[in-house]
Amino acid sequence: MNLVNLEKAVKGFGQRLLLDGISAGVAAGERIGVVGRNGTGKSTLLAVLAGTGQLDDGRVTRTRDLRIGHLFQQDRLAGSVGSLVTGGRPEHVWAGDPRTRSVIAALLPGIDFTSSAERLSGGESRRVALAALLVGDHDLLLLDEPTNHLDVAAIDWLAGFLRDLGTAMVVVTHDRWFLDAVCDRTWELADGQLHAYDGGYAAYVLARAERARIADAAQRRRRNLLRKELAWLRRGPPARTSKPRFRIEAANALIVGEPAPRNGVELVRLATARLGKTVLEAEDLTVRIGERVLLDHVSWQLGPGDRIGVLGPNGAGKTSLLRVLAGSLAGDGSRRSGSPSSTSAEPVVAGRVVRGKTVRLGYLPQDDAGLDPGMSAREAVAQVKGNLAASEGAGSAGQLLERLGLRGDTQWTPAGDLSGGERRRVQVLRLLVDEPNVLLLDEPTNDLDVDTLTELEDLLDGWPGSLLAVSHDRYFLERVTDHVVALLGDGKLSFLGGGIDEYLARRAAQEQAGRGGAAGGAGASERAAGPAPGSAGAQRAARKELQRLERQLGRIGEQEAELTRLLAVQASDYQKLIELGAQLRAVQREKTQLEEQWLTVAEELPS
Repeated sequence: MNLVNLEKAVKGFGQRLLLDGISAGVAAGERIGVVGRNGTGKSTLLAVLAGTGQLDDGRVTRTRDLRIGHLFQQDRLAGSVGSLVTGGRPEHVWAGDPRTRSVIAALLPGIDFTSSAERLSGGESRRVALAALLVGDHDLLLLDEPTNHLDVAAIDWLAGFLRDLGTAMVVVTHDRWFLDAVCDRTWELADGQLHAYDGGYAAYVLARAERARIADAAQRRRRNLLRKELAWLRRGPPARTSKPRFRIEAANALIVGEPAPRNGVELVRLATARLGKTVLEAEDLTVRIGERVLLDHVSWQLGPGDRIGVLGPNGAGKTSLLRVLAGSLAGDGSRRSGSPSSTSAEPVVAGRVVRGKTVRLGYLPQDDAGLDPGMSAREAVAQVKGNLAASEGAGSAGQLLERLGLRGDTQWTPAGDLSGGERRRVQVLRLLVDEPNVLLLDEPTNDLDVDTLTELEDLLDGWPGSLLAVSHDRYFLERVTDHVVALLGDGKLSFLGGGIDEYLARRAAQEQAGRGGAAGGAGASERAAGPAPGSAGAQRAARKELQRLERQLGRIGEQEAELTRLLAVQASDYQKLIELGAQLRAVQREKTQLEEQWLTVAEELPS
């Protein structure tokens, strides 16, 4: 039995039709994830289901006395934290409820229950709103971006909590790992239509790929028919008017039936400058805010081609690390790429950051820094490169923005009036057109829809430079990085061979130790040491190592082929042949070593 039903639902916004005759339902216990591009109407759909949004046409029916909990994308809180979360219940009452204790411990550590909700930061306000919703009793949860402002550990906890809760829910989120971990059905909202798929994000991708394959086959058939029609028209004499007119109408019908081009981001590889052996090196780096030490005499380097993800709880210093490496936050002996602002709230930095001579660095901050709110999207992109100033044509700012899904009047809209996702796309494009070969990305997935995230990841897959990314998006980190480092509160930058699973284990061990759990101390230490051989974490680390080795083997193979070609070209130059032969033998030795490493790692994986 469905808790909520939509029947031929129609909802418009301005000139756009967000819901175009949609019929769907949510059954008891069903967990549905909603995906779609920014602005397609996902939040509107939740509002209609909740009853806070009205339809232009169609009908919404709900079961009698249905209890709905709705988490809005923008939090509207008033009152003290304690009253919002516990409903004013005495402490001895709510403290006796395991569910309430679990929610408070996971989402509200360090937040004062007596503080006013209006004075909280955006992240704290989000956690309070989510906690207040989860401790209540509901038949249906409508969650709009529940993972916003949550770190990896909190997202992992939330996924487990919602799975065990058993309550029906509809979740709008761009976190694909969360979709897979929580949802058993997926709705895709596109062009006013709702497409339903069984399973989470992975099953949705498979089903969508199959739908695209079928559509491509139908498209090829249309093109073949169209070519035959046009060929017939070219052969027909102009005097034969009646028959050609009939054929022209048939050809026009085929053209009308052609599907619109996909709204894809087809960016080229913009990082072209060659990197030397030195990219970024931190030497004896210390970063502190007041009495808090974020980095304590850390020496670390980012090498050519390295792709590294950075994890850590909120406030651990991840953004400060990126700012120091980018040069926007410098200390004694640092090489600066800009003029750092000095305020009392700024971290104090000591140590040295060395940047390679060939490095062209691109830094994407979390906020809208550098984006003039009065400048249009097209002007903001054209400002970076003079050759993009032309309004039309290949390589123009307008064309590049269209490829990112910013079309028509949106390109001339002031940046201050764009949505968060649209501003983020402009920021990413401004960064890439400057042709960096080193990227420092601070929460690059913020406000981007699933399709744009997939396209960004596809670009980064083949991008040849070095990459350091701070993100709470687990799917993104596992997709685009080879290794993970973490700031765990000890002032060190720890390499985690077991990836995100090891990070979660270490965080759990820290929390258990903080609670004084003597019984779990030994087990926690073992977990913190890293994933056990044969565990899921160890297997994931082995697969990542295999992927890294395969990329290196691919590059070595290209070098070997190029040297073999040059040997043939320089067959008459004896001195050149000697030099090329020595290079070829060195490349072949390196290839043999990499193949042996690959075989060793492959043996660790189950067949």
